[in-house]
Amino acid sequence: MTDKSLYENNPLHGLKLDTLVEELVNHYGFKILFAATNLNCFKTKPSVASAIKFLKKTEWAREKLEDFYLYEFKSLPKPRLEEFDISPRTRIIPSDQTPGEPNELTVEELEEQKQRRVENYEQKRASKANKRFGGQPKQERDYDRKPVKKDVPSDPWANFKKSN
Repeated sequence: MTDKSLYENNPLHGLKLDTLVEELVNHYGFKILFAATNLNCFKTKPSVASAIKFLKKTEWAREKLEDFYLYEFKSLPKPRLEEFDISPRTRIIPSDQTPGEPNELTVEELEEQKQRRVENYEQKRASKANKRFGGQPKQERDYDRKPVKKDVPSDPWANFKKSN
């Protein structure tokens, strides 16, 4: 089995960036693409040409859009944990996985998902903090507080300016 035959099952194999962006914009539109990927090329003065120009220059943004294409537009199962470090174009997709119909997305659903992710992150962060401090909130100590000087002006150069 050659290297070429391994990658032929990948929907990105042989697909130009121009075609990928046009397919996504035609199906989802710029608002949903921005809500899903959080790439400003889909928010500020969106056009296919400007998005392509940006994506050609920034590899991380292109990979983020390619991930969206594979796992939302082509409805492929998410990759295994060890494949997350590999770029979407070079991932080997098993031959038993075939692309499906595009997922139907709305801006509201994407905002709810984003909010849930933020809440989950905050809960995990709070639980780690509780474990770290023995389940009790951190108590403020005298040496943690910075002294407040009331007569010092907020401008450190104020005295210098006055002397001139």
